[in-house]
Amino acid sequence: MQQIVYSHNITSCIDQLCTESEADRVFLLTDETTERLCRPLLNESQAMKETQSIVIGATDTHKTLETLANVWKALSNGKASRQSLMINLGGGMVTDLGGFAAASFKRGIDFINIPTTLLAMVDASVGGKTGINFNGLKNEIGAFKEARSVVVDTEFLRTLDDENLRSGYAEMLKHSLLENASMWADHMKFSLDEPDYAHLQELVKQSIDCKQRIVTEDPHEHGIRKALNLGHTVGHAFESLALEQERPILHGYAVAYGLLCELYLSAIHSGFPTEQMQQTVRFIRENYGEFPFTCDDYPHLYELMLHDKKNVGGVINFTLLSGIGQVELNQHLSQEQVYESFDFFREG
Repeated sequence: MQQIVYSHNITSCIDQLCTESEADRVFLLTDETTERLCRPLLNESQAMKETQSIVIGATDTHKTLETLANVWKALSNGKASRQSLMINLGGGMVTDLGGFAAASFKRGIDFINIPTTLLAMVDASVGGKTGINFNGLKNEIGAFKEARSVVVDTEFLRTLDDENLRSGYAEMLKHSLLENASMWADHMKFSLDEPDYAHLQELVKQSIDCKQRIVTEDPHEHGIRKALNLGHTVGHAFESLALEQERPILHGYAVAYGLLCELYLSAIHSGFPTEQMQQTVRFIRENYGEFPFTCDDYPHLYELMLHDKKNVGGVINFTLLSGIGQVELNQHLSQEQVYESFDFFREG
């Protein structure tokens, strides 16, 4: 199981982890944003003075085969060996792509994830999923490979803008729905307009604990790990449509919109309590706004959902809830019901 380190002194933490790794060379992967905003927080680290830097373009539009090849090239030109170490400093795009680059270079080198966004802390950097977008589809190519360590330091969250904070919180809201009513109620009360960072740190640990427990039980997504896909079946379709239409949305916003549709489907198909569904939907609408699309987009959204990696035999597998903490895996719904959830999203 990968080591999760909750850090209050990032420089000494990184120095210790690099020493323990006994790597012959250390490479630091950042994107243009984290290079500017987050790298300076590591300037006092002795290990960072000896790293080779690799900087890639920011945002999901660079989560591509071309970017991956450039990272491989930088590792090769930098004489990386199987005893080398890569440190991925950034959000989910950096940890996903960097993890896949490390997992595939020379059939695998060790890597450490230092997530700098809320989304990466509670989702992308925990659980061993790595990959890139391909052929217009999210995370179409990738591998399961756990980081040697994940370093969580909420000091990085102060570098985040409002949208990225909200994006990460959507995954935390999902975890609370999977866990229990008390955790869900706590998340529903949190103010995203005036975040309390001390309380947020407690919620982040709860969220990571929830995901880590599920991932440990089912590392390769054959069973209960599919619970973590709540909100993602519809959410990934929204995300792919937004990319195609050149109006990309943050992953967490796509998950929030997906949750809205899938909680509706949970209510009509699995008996999820209507009042809790409406409360959660109201929270999402108030904090994440709208994602405009028309009924002309329904067939294409459905087609995108058919490409979901969790499907079997061309049938869409949904993760739904019969109640908070009560997960129903591999649920099948009619196309008409899915379209009905799109209507609910657009019209309420």
